[in-house]
Amino acid sequence: MMNSHDAEHFRQLYARSVDPWGFQTSAYEQEKYQRTIADLGDRRFRSGFEPGCSIGVLTRMLATSCDALLAADIVEEPLHTARTLCGDLPWVRFERLCIPAEWPEGRFDLIVLSEVLYFLTAPDIAAVADRALAALDTDGVVLSVNWRGHGDDPCGGDEAATIFLNLTHQELHVASRYQTASYRIDLLVRR
Repeated sequence: MMNSHDAEHFRQLYARSVDPWGFQTSAYEQEKYQRTIADLGDRRFRSGFEPGCSIGVLTRMLATSCDALLAADIVEEPLHTARTLCGDLPWVRFERLCIPAEWPEGRFDLIVLSEVLYFLTAPDIAAVADRALAALDTDGVVLSVNWRGHGDDPCGGDEAATIFLNLTHQELHVASRYQTASYRIDLLVRR
């Protein structure tokens, strides 16, 4: 059985490229980010949490809708770039965290799980679900974004999304879903 990808896996990726997934240059990523932000609507969030922020491209976009935003990644390397990219946004903080073992204190009315769940095993996705539910404000939303393919990761994107949805369905429901052949976005709200 495969383990969740660890810090060393991501260190190796960032050693080969500052932007291993082409977040700054890929038309696919830019279109997906625009759709992600559009799915949040015009709502203003008090406190957001974005684990797996990488180099901060989506973080910068999310920041315009948040009074405070904590963005995290499993390794320090991409956080250097993210801090520079968001350097003019003092309400955005960055931390190195390895979810689900490490989770920030506090409550959030926005949790964005963008392209992170399929790097985890089913038991680790279950732990993320538990931690997200415990940290989510009563009026909070979880935005789950997943690539729909399957690489050398512990789960495929659809599989990871389904595991998360099944584990949280007692407390969250899908308010909206957007899906293409390449990715899916599920906006989850409290029941």
